[in-house]
Amino acid sequence: MSRQVSKDTGAELAVRRLLHAAGLRYRVEYPVPGMARRRIDVAFTRAKVAVLIDGCFWHGCPEHATHPKSNADWWRAKLERNMARDRETTEHLTTIGWTVLRFWEHEAPEDVTARVRAVVGGRLAERAGKQEAWGD
Repeated sequence: MSRQVSKDTGAELAVRRLLHAAGLRYRVEYPVPGMARRRIDVAFTRAKVAVLIDGCFWHGCPEHATHPKSNADWWRAKLERNMARDRETTEHLTTIGWTVLRFWEHEAPEDVTARVRAVVGGRLAERAGKQEAWGD
């Protein structure tokens, strides 16, 4: 497991390249506020949008997840803990006002980028509208 890539995966890099090319700026491996040892893959801090790109094996993709036969009980518990941690992180971020976008590694980077751009743009426009209203 120590050889498994946990950040800068191919899926993450592809999405980040497209987001950067579209003119969006973001933070990489941003710490989850209020939760130790948890990170956001791509964070838009001004818009409070967290983008998490989950590996199919490690996070239990309904289409592609596999279950090792060797040491099956240990692996089942490990993968269930991963999924529980994902739910806990999503709930925490949502509670503190973030929009959480989760994607599977097998999703097309162009589709992921389009959804992220739409949500980030909407959140920034929403925040700008609130700031204008406060200034009146």
